[in-house]
Amino acid sequence: MLMQSRDVVFLFLLIFSCFPDFGYGATDLPQDEMDALGLISKTLGKKWDFTANPCTGESGWLGPSVTENAVNCTCPTNDTFCHVVSIALKGQNLQGVLPPELAKLPYLQQIDLTRNYLSGTIPSEWGSMQLVTISLLGNRITGPIPKELWNISTLTYLNLEANMFFGESGLLLEGIEKLVGIKRILISSNAFSGQLPTKLANLTSLQDFRINDNNFTGRIPGFIMNWTELTRLEIQGTGLHGPIPPEISSLVNLTELRISDINGTATPFPKLDNIKSIRTLILRNCNLTGSIPDYLWKMERLKTLDLSFNKLEGHLPPALSKPKEAVFIYLTSNLLNGPVPEELKKVTNVDLSYNNFTSVSTEHCQDGNLNLFGSPPTVNNLSGAVPCLKNFDCSKSLLSKFYINCGGEEVTVRVNGTRRATFTEDQDSGGASKYVLSRERWAFSSTGNFLDDNSVDSYIYTGKNISGLTMPDSKLYTKARLSPLSLTYYGLCLWNGSYTVNLHFAEIMFADNESYSSLGKRLFDIYIQGKLVWKDFNIEAEAGGTHRAVVRKFTANVTTNTLEIRFYWAGKGTQSFPHRGTYGPLISAISVESDFVPPGNGKKMPTAAVVGIVLSAVSLIFLVLGILWKRGCLGSKSRRDQELRGLDLRTGSFTLRQIKAATDNFNVSNKIGEGGFGSVYKGVLLDGTIIAVKQLSSKSRQGNREFLNEIGMISALQHPNLVKLYGCCIEGKQLLLVYEYMENNSLARALFGKISTVPVATYASSFNMSIK
Repeated sequence: MLMQSRDVVFLFLLIFSCFPDFGYGATDLPQDEMDALGLISKTLGKKWDFTANPCTGESGWLGPSVTENAVNCTCPTNDTFCHVVSIALKGQNLQGVLPPELAKLPYLQQIDLTRNYLSGTIPSEWGSMQLVTISLLGNRITGPIPKELWNISTLTYLNLEANMFFGESGLLLEGIEKLVGIKRILISSNAFSGQLPTKLANLTSLQDFRINDNNFTGRIPGFIMNWTELTRLEIQGTGLHGPIPPEISSLVNLTELRISDINGTATPFPKLDNIKSIRTLILRNCNLTGSIPDYLWKMERLKTLDLSFNKLEGHLPPALSKPKEAVFIYLTSNLLNGPVPEELKKVTNVDLSYNNFTSVSTEHCQDGNLNLFGSPPTVNNLSGAVPCLKNFDCSKSLLSKFYINCGGEEVTVRVNGTRRATFTEDQDSGGASKYVLSRERWAFSSTGNFLDDNSVDSYIYTGKNISGLTMPDSKLYTKARLSPLSLTYYGLCLWNGSYTVNLHFAEIMFADNESYSSLGKRLFDIYIQGKLVWKDFNIEAEAGGTHRAVVRKFTANVTTNTLEIRFYWAGKGTQSFPHRGTYGPLISAISVESDFVPPGNGKKMPTAAVVGIVLSAVSLIFLVLGILWKRGCLGSKSRRDQELRGLDLRTGSFTLRQIKAATDNFNVSNKIGEGGFGSVYKGVLLDGTIIAVKQLSSKSRQGNREFLNEIGMISALQHPNLVKLYGCCIEGKQLLLVYEYMENNSLARALFGKISTVPVATYASSFNMSIK
């Protein structure tokens, strides 16, 4: 906000009046003002040193200062006394109420009680004062707002953001039109309802108007055209609906325009070509149609452009303006098409995910700072969940479950209080526009940057536990994945069918005590497979407090081998606790399990049934072997190869080159077993699947029979207590079996002991091998 000349003069006088050495007046404070400070301190819950005179530079307010701790005076040369003109007690967790005794300070112009824990209502006595600034940001103040407040004709700045005001705005703000000199009104994150009072049109001096996160009704009013001096307008998650009024083109002085999540009919892009100084333009989820106007790309001061979640179409221009500062462009989830301009790769962060671009010059979903996931749209094939994952091969094996420790390291914890599961690491730092693919066949995509946060950690996308408190399975809740706008997780290479999705949450970024750090409110929406399953999800409310874990279950149907879980910030909740930039979706862990028995993993069978099946299969195999032996089919190596290639085995086929690559050319460091028939090696396929490779010894005739025996038996059997046979390799002198890798167990124990749910590593135990 640009300061007016009288504001500059006032600031100059205020600064120098606090240092009596620069003036010639007295430094004593009248006794009635000293007494008033004592009453004020008691009401606020603040300690006061009654022997200290703040006008001499000696602070009377006791206790550590978190943000600011000051009483400032003016000492006019033509007056016998000094007078208190400003009180700023910020970020001190004061737990009293707003003091009516402030009215006993007749020269007081500034009240700043930002980020405390004050309650009660605004005293009507304040209406008799000549205040210029009132800031109550981040307390527990409630209504009603006294009508006397609107009698303060000198008031230019009113900040009631992040409090507990609720009710019809027409009643709460009745009489506000009297504040003809008001420049800034901030009432975000309360519970104002009803339509915006039409008398707000009289406030023609407004420069800053923010009403985010409320419960208003009706359309965005056209009377905003009267606010021609407006430089900042924020209407996010307000309850108001569109369309964006065409009168907005009259606000030529805007530098910040943030409108998001408004319902209403589809409308073309608003006319904004007269707004030359715009730096932040957010028109997200506003049901905009048509193309993006060309003039937008020529605005040299534009730093943040967010047009996500609309229905915009058409091509992007090949050339863009080149601002000196970092630039963020978010166009995710539109209908944009055509080629992706090469110049976009030079921009700091760009999100083009989920569009219809026909020419993507990269084979990856992330190209530097350019997020291209889902552009062009998803296709249904196992060679890749989306085109930019075309090198990601799922054809060899599919999953029926996965576990992610969002934002944290790999941990093993109990699931549902019984069995243990390993949640894989998710410690990538993320970013304003970032797609990350895990080796464990899942991925995430994050969109958005944290606005208004100038701290060092403004680009850290991991939430951290600020209290140090522990809870059950605390390893899952030490850190969490955080996003300012949209965060999507993808489970890849899944069997099609029904799944149970468990989402693990804990609000670890707000304090759990009576302090301003506990006053944050986090709300976001949850989508699964593109369907909204929870609107305005509140972790703290669902868990019954901060630093408490809560798990919510959902059912999802997978039809294209991919599961999508999306968290979206719709403008609701506070944006300034415990500091600016703390908002948006927060997820601690994700666990997904199929509701069906995946192919090759039948239900557990009784031991007797397993033994019967095994014996029957063995008898059948020996019968087949006898017939083959009599017919001379097992004689020479060449005939053996022919017979093996002719078997109708329900297994995959691997090349020797694939096996050598997976085992590092049968490196001895990968050997996990040795027997009379040959060796077993551990390997990793290109898609990350871990396998065990049994290599038949060329010196063993018995090994040949065992090879046939094992292919026939294992390919015929499917049971959770037997490892899965992925396939075989018959090439030259090599006879190789490729198994699912699993820690070894005892076959005898599985058949005649207590059946466990851990598959038996038959590639080792069935040949009495020595295991490393």
